Amino acid sequence: MFKAIANLFAEPSARTPRKMDPQLAVATLLVHLINIDGVTTDDEKRTMSRVLKDHFDLDEPQLRQLIEMAGQKDAEAVDLYQFTSIITGLEMEQRIAIISLMWEVVFADGTNHEMEDNMIWRVAELIGVSARDRTRLRAKFAKAAADRDRD
Repeated sequence: MFKAIANLFAEPSARTPRKMDPQLAVATLLVHLINIDGVTTDDEKRTMSRVLKDHFDLDEPQLRQLIEMAGQKDAEAVDLYQFTSIITGLEMEQRIAIISLMWEVVFADGTNHEMEDNMIWRVAELIGVSARDRTRLRAKFAKAAADRDRD
């Protein structure tokens, strides 16, 4: 947070960010999501790593580098817009898939904290995913988590 504020007063060349790509934008949103409720579980970390690896077809070194860069971007971020603005350029099917990834990560620990729910609502709104699709996906992953807990 302090780094982000300091960057506001830095020379323009010192604060010029590296071009953000959709992979890094999604990874940064997921890193922020697993930390937003103040409790980051191993299940959330494992699920985040798995969904990033599978969705973007990454090998282990690429995955580690992406998560490290995402952690840095998240620490520097002052809002979600810089990440969601990249994602809005994707096809709707891809944007819905990103919301699906987010719900999968949220329900990895079997719970949905109101801060997580709010973040996904904001991201969905910013990237143009309908409330209907967001709610449908939440119900799908909530059911899967409940089924897992029963087993």
